[in-house]
Amino acid sequence: MARKTFFSFHFERDAWRAGQVRNSGMLLGDKAGFIDKAQWEEVKRNGNAAIERWIDKQLEGTSTTVVLIGSETAGRKYINYEIEQSAIRGNGLLGIYIHNVRTQILGTDPKGRNPFDDWYHTVDGHKVYFSHIYPTYDWVRDDGRSNLGKWIEEAAKNAKR
Repeated sequence: MARKTFFSFHFERDAWRAGQVRNSGMLLGDKAGFIDKAQWEEVKRNGNAAIERWIDKQLEGTSTTVVLIGSETAGRKYINYEIEQSAIRGNGLLGIYIHNVRTQILGTDPKGRNPFDDWYHTVDGHKVYFSHIYPTYDWVRDDGRSNLGKWIEEAAKNAKR
């Protein structure tokens, strides 16, 4: 089944890497979460509220959110907003480390911190961190090109979406 998926990533640093994932040919249907640089610059010029409205609109109708984890992804304001809104909506979540995906200029990067370490649900009075609930994969090591569709489907099913 084709899933409408939102991709969360650090645009300025990882747009090239995110494009490699997007263009892997493994997804059918909408590829929500991707806009070109000119559109992103326009959205940014309109301020925080406009960015959050854009994110909310992109999340509409999605069943899964894929957080593409680069060296500087964790802790970023809009990445955090995207994770929070995805969890509120009940989206299936997963992370994919993309630090080993080469760019035309930067090459590869050091591995970044898992942004799911910053989020938790409270269950029976205990914190259960997203990093213990939602899986992460490495695009290169785990053969993301062959497995992305399977990972997304599994995340959606785990979220009962």
